[in-house]
Amino acid sequence: MKKLLLLALSACFFTAIAVAQETKDTKQVDPKEWDNKVKTELKLTQDQIVKYDAVSKEYGEKMEALKKDASVTPEVQKERKMELKKEKQAKLFEFFTPEQQTKYIAMVEEKKKTAKPEEK
Repeated sequence: MKKLLLLALSACFFTAIAVAQETKDTKQVDPKEWDNKVKTELKLTQDQIVKYDAVSKEYGEKMEALKKDASVTPEVQKERKMELKKEKQAKLFEFFTPEQQTKYIAMVEEKKKTAKPEEK
């Protein structure tokens, strides 16, 4: 009887561990990889690359400052991140060609899909 009880408890324990180890199928894209992908796929000119790097650095610093700001609630932080992303895109579109803008939007949408897969 004790062995049966011990076996049942062990089975429950291992089942709990297995369920706890399930991970989300989300892929976080490394910012440097993303920057390189944007530069190559959009075929940015040298002048555009310099401007792109400056904008990315500026907004990267703003995002980091926002993450470190403990006085901001997660909801407000999410809103501000979205605002910063829109501002960054607007600045990028100042020097992107219309074709590059279209391709960039498609790349961002694809990035969103891979980062947040559809619920089953």
